Amino acid sequence: MLDGINYWDELKNSPSQMELCFAIFANVLEFDDEGEPLNEKYAERRAALWLYKYCKGELPPGEVDL
Repeated sequence: MLDGINYWDELKNSPSQMELCFAIFANVLEFDDEGEPLNEKYAERRAALWLYKYCKGELPPGEVDL
């Protein structure tokens, strides 16, 4: 999803935006009773969708708005 998007250039001078991206990942991530992640890929995707929208100004085609 983020292939071809130079998101580092977009975020390197915006630490609060980096923090927001991490917060999205951390808030979506769920763990089982042993502390193992249950939905790591989903949390990754949610953070990537936010990053895509931040860099492109819109979501990828077919994606539901966050």
